[in-house]
Amino acid sequence: MAKVHSIVLGASLALLCSACSSSGAGGAGSPDDAMGDGNIPIAEAGSELADVNFGYDSASLSSGAQATLQDNAQWLNDNPAVNIVVEGHCDERGTAEYNMALGLRRSQSTSDYLRTLGVASAQLDNVSYGEELPLDPTSSNNAWSKNRRAHFSARK
Repeated sequence: MAKVHSIVLGASLALLCSACSSSGAGGAGSPDDAMGDGNIPIAEAGSELADVNFGYDSASLSSGAQATLQDNAQWLNDNPAVNIVVEGHCDERGTAEYNMALGLRRSQSTSDYLRTLGVASAQLDNVSYGEELPLDPTSSNNAWSKNRRAHFSARK
């Protein structure tokens, strides 16, 4: 539990430090900012691992999300030296505190399912970004559904 708290605290500090970056809400900074679409840090392991999406106000994995995670688990089991951070993300609705907690539940439910598929716990860390790093920064149902996700990035 202390590990999760330190990761959440570290992520919060990183967000505070990045608030002054030049990338802005639309992710339109310089190419050196290492940002992808809509302000998401480019994930090194994420190119092999697909995101999974969640329903509104939910951390439950749909059958489609489980199928995606089965593919991700196969890749992780084939690459045991790769360590990842499972990032929990939310849409902008709800308070910042609630979304941080929901993002962590999403990250944890994703990691828990990966472990049931044989992925080693040592390969996985969890973090919540809440609503702070939207994939799509617009305010619409389509954007919100994209933003409710678990994303995978390489652990440094």
